[in-house]
Amino acid sequence: MLNKLRLLTPGPTPLPEEVRLALAKDMIHHRKRDFVQIMERIQPGLKYLFGTAQQVLPLSCSGTGAMHAAVTNLFAPGEKVLVVEGGKFGERWREIAQARGLVVTSLVLENGQAVAAEEVRAALTADPALCGVLVQASETSTGVLHPVHELGQVTRDKDVLLVVDGISAVGISPCPMDAWDIDCLLTGSQKGLMLPPGLALLALSARAWDKVRSVGSSDFYFNLLAERDKSLGHQTLFTSPVNLLQGLAVSLDLFKEQTLEAVYAKQWALTSMARAGATSMGLELLAMTHFTWGLTAIKLPTGIDGGEVLKTAAERCGVVMAGGQGELKKSLVRLGHMGHVDWSDVLAGLYALREGLHAAGGYCAARTYLEDAASAYAEALRDGCPEYRA
Repeated sequence: MLNKLRLLTPGPTPLPEEVRLALAKDMIHHRKRDFVQIMERIQPGLKYLFGTAQQVLPLSCSGTGAMHAAVTNLFAPGEKVLVVEGGKFGERWREIAQARGLVVTSLVLENGQAVAAEEVRAALTADPALCGVLVQASETSTGVLHPVHELGQVTRDKDVLLVVDGISAVGISPCPMDAWDIDCLLTGSQKGLMLPPGLALLALSARAWDKVRSVGSSDFYFNLLAERDKSLGHQTLFTSPVNLLQGLAVSLDLFKEQTLEAVYAKQWALTSMARAGATSMGLELLAMTHFTWGLTAIKLPTGIDGGEVLKTAAERCGVVMAGGQGELKKSLVRLGHMGHVDWSDVLAGLYALREGLHAAGGYCAARTYLEDAASAYAEALRDGCPEYRA
């Protein structure tokens, strides 16, 4: 009871009160008029959120399920794809593609590094048989933001599909699907959308739908052509997480009321704040350029146990953050600031990080790290976030 719980992880994220109230509504039947009205209500908001004129499909699964649906519907066994492996979720693209029987060429990057568009162009030129590029917009295992806009410029004039995992980007940083020539964009409910886990969303470009038709669906559950037919009639192919869709309707209303521009400005300011505070503490950031907006990956000094840092932050300060993944598990703290998070939550996260660092035997004599963070936040709000073409 001493401290309010603050969930500052890469997901799930905190829920706005309006969303929590929508989740608590009485159950309705997923084949009756009340459900149809919800589906009618959410589609315009989804198109606004994704930046697309295409239908956006709700899928009853996690974000990984949407990744699986994209691969199995867009590519036939034996086809070649290029996977950008910049962390654990890039690895997941490779694993899903290999399970589908695809021939995978990987661009393996160092931790904290983003792919360069010219690397992708060179790989596609070297092997004209490659028919897809699979990439994360935001690789949350390392805190890297890949240059999706530039990748779209590379793939749009080729017979190559750009498939983007936007699970930690949609609703957090700009990723306008149509303007950036993205052929498949997908996300999950538990990040920027400010919902519990269990719902995924996926949209395809016109040429991606042509490819789906040519491949033919071999997946009974993730049959995107059948799912789209149902969606056009304001229904879903199978039983839906009704309460999550009720919450999604409210979440989309919040995006519309606040505007995406305002949401991006806030997320950029929170990112600037977290990075400035960690730097003021003398800590090193994993991604120095091309960094994710909704999460800051902070390297710990040699010999400091990240598990101990996180344990102290949670137990002493009520702040739940995440460690690294794989080889970075003990040497990294990932401070999440996506979704329904504000400046005071990030200040609490930075304070908890310092407390955890001290408890684990680290040294930090910084006196003004909170003031430096707050100044960076105010400056970022004043100057605005980096421009993008939408």
